[in-house]
Amino acid sequence: MVRASAVAEGVGVPTTSLVCEGFAGQAATTAAGLGMPTLPLALVPGHVDAQSAEELRANVLAVTVDAVVRGLTADPGTVDDAAEPGPTDIVFEGTAEEIARLFYENEWSDGLPIVPPTVERVRQFLAFSDRPAEEELGVLLPDRRVATVWNVAVNGVLAGCRPSYMPVLVAIAEAAADPGYGVEHSGDTTGAEMLVILDGPVARELGFNAGQGALRDGIQANTTVGRFTRLFLRNVAGFLPGKTDKGTFGGTWRVVLAEDAEALARLGWPSLAEERGVSPGESAVTVGRYTTGATIGSAFAADPDRLIAYLADGLAKHVGWEFVYSVWRGASLRPLLVLSPILAQALARAAHTKETLRRRLFAEARVPARLVERYIGEWTNIVPGRPRLADLARRGETPPVFGESDDPERLVPVAARPEDILIAVSGDPLRTNAYAFVSNGMHGFPTTKRIGLPAGWGERLRASS
Repeated sequence: MVRASAVAEGVGVPTTSLVCEGFAGQAATTAAGLGMPTLPLALVPGHVDAQSAEELRANVLAVTVDAVVRGLTADPGTVDDAAEPGPTDIVFEGTAEEIARLFYENEWSDGLPIVPPTVERVRQFLAFSDRPAEEELGVLLPDRRVATVWNVAVNGVLAGCRPSYMPVLVAIAEAAADPGYGVEHSGDTTGAEMLVILDGPVARELGFNAGQGALRDGIQANTTVGRFTRLFLRNVAGFLPGKTDKGTFGGTWRVVLAEDAEALARLGWPSLAEERGVSPGESAVTVGRYTTGATIGSAFAADPDRLIAYLADGLAKHVGWEFVYSVWRGASLRPLLVLSPILAQALARAAHTKETLRRRLFAEARVPARLVERYIGEWTNIVPGRPRLADLARRGETPPVFGESDDPERLVPVAARPEDILIAVSGDPLRTNAYAFVSNGMHGFPTTKRIGLPAGWGERLRASS
């Protein structure tokens, strides 16, 4: 609503945005990031869904109506923008402890120890890129701050990354800045977290873990680059807890998931990046936001059909309210299934490719239509008025696959199309486990970017070791 108001105000149409009490701080911060810090807001006290109709009416009459009138009739005034320091300006000098305290008090850090981003350290990162430090990678909402090669390097230093990780960091920033990703939704109330999936030779060259313990911290490359994502969202995009970051519970940043390139080569399967248009031999990141993830443990791999049934069951059981993104809002759910290499090998031996596996998962990872209807209309109230999938399909508001009959017991898939189910291979090569991630729909749509390496990449790496 605030973004729509900003557009209207920009062409001279007065507005007032209605804001529930829990979003007042986020609305004010978003308005400032849009360049309109005095944008009129009208508070709706409390939470709408937690009030009776009489309570809501009384609160709106007592508080909201007057604010709406003021917003539409009074001059909101102007506020001078606060000047930000230049990229190379020295803003503080002190001990490591003093610097850490300064960064924390200014909300520039996550509370963990940081590496002070001195000009010299930043330049060490820039030495692993041929791109100009001032090059703009995109504009990030809600703060409308420009992502540059320089501020990517600054946040890489802060996170404890090695300078050689710089090409990966730049690709992540480019993915986050891509309008198709939807970075502006990174502070939504469900608290979904960004996940970076890394493919290509650079994963091995930089020491990323794609084996036992994948998704666990403890390996510098996976861990610090994962931390970078949250610091970058905080310091460049402007997502701050209690302000523009409104995750009800939130979550800790995720370490990078690197695919097992050697296992993929043995199987003859393409990497996730290759499936998304990246040429073999190139390195790339795929960035998406996921609400939750859970293990599908101890799969019995001797029977491929039984294995697929188990994986499909696990995938379906871990999708809950997120079904709204399967059947509504552009059918944008993109669940991710991560297979350990031994599970992928069992499927490949049965002549399964990623494509045939996806088709089987699409056919079997299903739940009763009545359950999805409760998720989207009765339990979450996201789609108004107890909707039936068949009616939504007849009106063209959901893909036909969800409305093939009126039978409430018919089974419907977790995604609109087989190709919407993403598959990756990583983890302990001797354990028969898988991991299911549930996506946050268009609130962090999977976006893939190639990793550009500087000239003389091998020589630079050897010189840094």
